[in-house]
Amino acid sequence: MAPLVQAAFHRFHWSRCSQQELIRYLHAYDCLRDDPFHHDWPSLPQLPGIHYSMNEQCRFDFGIGYMMCTAFRTFDPCKQLWCSHPDNPYFCKTKKGPPLDGTVCASGKHCFKGHCIWLTPDILKQDGNWGPWSKFGSCSRTCGSGVRFRTRQCDNPLPANGGRTCYGPSYEFQLCNTQECLKLFEDFREDQCKQWDPFFEYQNSKHHWLPYEHSDPKERCQLYCQSKETRDIVYMKRMAHDGTRCSYKDPYSICVRGECVKVGCDKVIGSPKQEDKCGVCGGDNSHCKVVKGTFSRVPKKHGFLKMFEVPPGARHLFIQETDTTQHILAVKNQATGKFVLNGEGEFPESRSFIESGVEWEYHNDDDKETIQTTGPLNYGIMVMIVPNGDSRISLLYKYMIHEDSLSTLDNNNVLEDVASYEWALKKWSHCSKPCGGGYQFTRYGCRRKTDGKMVHRSYCETIKKPKAIRRMCNLQECSQPIWVTGEWESCSKTCGKTGQQVRSVRCIQPLHDGTNRSIHSKYCNDDRPESRQPCNRELCPAQWRTGPWSQCSVTCGNGTQERQALCRTRDNIIGLCVEAKPESGRVCRLPPCPKNTSDQSKKRKLPDPVALQTRF
Repeated sequence: MAPLVQAAFHRFHWSRCSQQELIRYLHAYDCLRDDPFHHDWPSLPQLPGIHYSMNEQCRFDFGIGYMMCTAFRTFDPCKQLWCSHPDNPYFCKTKKGPPLDGTVCASGKHCFKGHCIWLTPDILKQDGNWGPWSKFGSCSRTCGSGVRFRTRQCDNPLPANGGRTCYGPSYEFQLCNTQECLKLFEDFREDQCKQWDPFFEYQNSKHHWLPYEHSDPKERCQLYCQSKETRDIVYMKRMAHDGTRCSYKDPYSICVRGECVKVGCDKVIGSPKQEDKCGVCGGDNSHCKVVKGTFSRVPKKHGFLKMFEVPPGARHLFIQETDTTQHILAVKNQATGKFVLNGEGEFPESRSFIESGVEWEYHNDDDKETIQTTGPLNYGIMVMIVPNGDSRISLLYKYMIHEDSLSTLDNNNVLEDVASYEWALKKWSHCSKPCGGGYQFTRYGCRRKTDGKMVHRSYCETIKKPKAIRRMCNLQECSQPIWVTGEWESCSKTCGKTGQQVRSVRCIQPLHDGTNRSIHSKYCNDDRPESRQPCNRELCPAQWRTGPWSQCSVTCGNGTQERQALCRTRDNIIGLCVEAKPESGRVCRLPPCPKNTSDQSKKRKLPDPVALQTRF
């Protein structure tokens, strides 16, 4: 989709789909209009070519000295810009693009879209402007916070001839039908997954689809569902409907056109207002109560046995076995009578799941079970066990609830005021720099007010932590970094031409306490010590190798024989031989020659020493 293609003469353009997507989102990219410089530049001309001749454009394309080609005449000089150099005026070349719109091509005429024409007002650049807003459309939901949109078109007038498109969004949305749904157990994401039960096939079969919250926040407004039968997570190839909650941990932020939009607990878009730990919008946890206790029981019959109940509205629920047992925990929805966890026929495996708009975590590690959820519970639950043997079972439980709901609790629960704990200064963090002035920050711990003892930070999780205090540290000046080298390692070869040895070279900075730290090499000077050097560059021990003796140099009488003697290593390369070189020539005696035979006829052609060497 590049605007200039140097391989063909075709006119390339955006596809209709790409064009629509670009126009839809381009106005939102404010960085494209954010000029990083403050300047007093003159306004740009209607057409860019008005200020640049064809000769200037040739220099831009091909370099200094190039100008418009005059070696041949074209029917329309605005079709393509041809350029040549005075040193070779008959060699013309082009980048296969036309001159800029507005380039002078003839007396009173200018190039425009590849043609040399008279410029008239109707073909000059025209910036676009927004038309009126439409009315808001229907709401995406009937309850539980939906959205509705209104749109506007950039058609008053339309941008034309390179004019700028309209600035700003082409649509707006607002929340609608924010009242709570009458069905307390309704989950909008669950409904969307469930509607695909009879249609969506996965691995050639239909499934019962359960809601699933993706671990990546950027994917939570895409519709993912989990198979009830196989537990597989499947992307349903569509976005979640507008008004779907982004996360089960945030009851107010919603999905709009595939993106998560932050909504405060006051149901205002972009509001930072949040609920406190027991559900009061903008609250300070002063109305929160922590309920905790331990419930023990020895099972005396089979079947599901009741342990205790947790009321509606409970948050941050935590239930855990105190010891490992063979019993199985189960949770039942008191409003519907259905099991939330480990009903009949279910295998007690660790898993995360969503039930009626509430996200649960269940862990069964070595027969020690844990159940937890952030809530809030829209319904009361009954915690039960399925006995497996007659050993005692003890459950530790803890949850948070608004004080107005305390009347529903029994006397066996222990109430704990959240305000009985506080954040206290524990220590300072490590300094961010070892020298030259760094920063360190306060670290807070949770302290019990009654005895001043530090306790686990979970006791203070409902209390707002104080803002960290910053102070400067290690103000002494940093010393100059230096190069430090290690010992040379042993040579990689014992002989030959390729031996080398290496050593470590580090840039370090000495510190005031006598220690040092390694830093980037760019902080040391340019005189970096060598980290490699040649070694053992000498000939390797070798042995003499001899070839066969040649034929005698004559056919009769006395002559000579020769052979090749080479000093070679096992790898057949030149080496160093300590022994004396074997003889390479000797006398050969043949029968006397007839008296009428000339000396030339007695000689034999000796073998080529180069050819002889190649036989080794």
